[in-house]
Amino acid sequence: MVFYLYLIAGLVILIAGGEFLVRGGVSLAGHLRISTMVVGVTIVSLGTSAPELVVSLDAAISGHPDISLGNVIGSNISNISLVLALTILITPFFVKTRSVLRDWSIMIGGTILFIIFILTGERLCRAEGIIMFILLILFVWNSLRRSRNDTRNGSVDPPVPRYSMAISIIIILGSSAALVFGADIMVKGASQIAKSFGISERVISVSVIALGTSLPELATSVVAAARKQNDISLGNIIGSNIFNLLAILGLTSTIKAIEIGDRGVLTTDIWWMLGISLMLFLIILPLKGSRLTRFKGVILVSVYLAYIYMVFSKV
Repeated sequence: MVFYLYLIAGLVILIAGGEFLVRGGVSLAGHLRISTMVVGVTIVSLGTSAPELVVSLDAAISGHPDISLGNVIGSNISNISLVLALTILITPFFVKTRSVLRDWSIMIGGTILFIIFILTGERLCRAEGIIMFILLILFVWNSLRRSRNDTRNGSVDPPVPRYSMAISIIIILGSSAALVFGADIMVKGASQIAKSFGISERVISVSVIALGTSLPELATSVVAAARKQNDISLGNIIGSNIFNLLAILGLTSTIKAIEIGDRGVLTTDIWWMLGISLMLFLIILPLKGSRLTRFKGVILVSVYLAYIYMVFSKV
């Protein structure tokens, strides 16, 4: 019974944390004179990816590489095929900017690089982790630089700050901490329930744990869409996937090499992640003015359910 209470408490904390993270992110965008899309793929994504970082680092250091890898792969799958799907099922919206193509390109490039690394050595070593983390720093720097240039040129209007710079930063840090705490409660409850049924670490990580650590993205994206901050909603999902690959796996493997335990990661999970990432490109076509409809949401949810069914059918 106590594990079910963990699930409910974690959900409440995640929703509240997502609401304040959006408010703080929009306000900070105004102060920095950058677009809400860039805030979504950088600052907000970093906050919502914090649970994945905590889980993956802890799993790798404590000798559970399948959880470390499965958490990131499963989160990237669920971010697109479940989080985005539920967001547009609740609040359909339009893609407002073509810059989403640039961010999607980084995401798919990071996905392919990760697959190359993991297939060639069947592990992520320290050198590969350093390369991935350096690419993340370049991505964040370039995104901020481009956005500031766009605002100077008048092609993008930054939002009006709601709070002072200091208060905005405090809100972002506090809400990010709440998201980590809420996700941790959710993961503990869900993983204990799953373990009671004798499910493997890989299956737990790509499904239950990945879903738990993706809840911050879900809470933040739904809140952003409901507040008509659509660029944050979509940017948060794409940015979180970039952070999951380049920051979380990059930093984790830099500290300790991640070995492949369950070969299902190589034969199944990475290819589903790549396929769903490519599918996102089709979902957002055309790149400006495209309406993300409930029909597209149903398609994405169906793909996610098919993946989960496939994973558990092999247990």
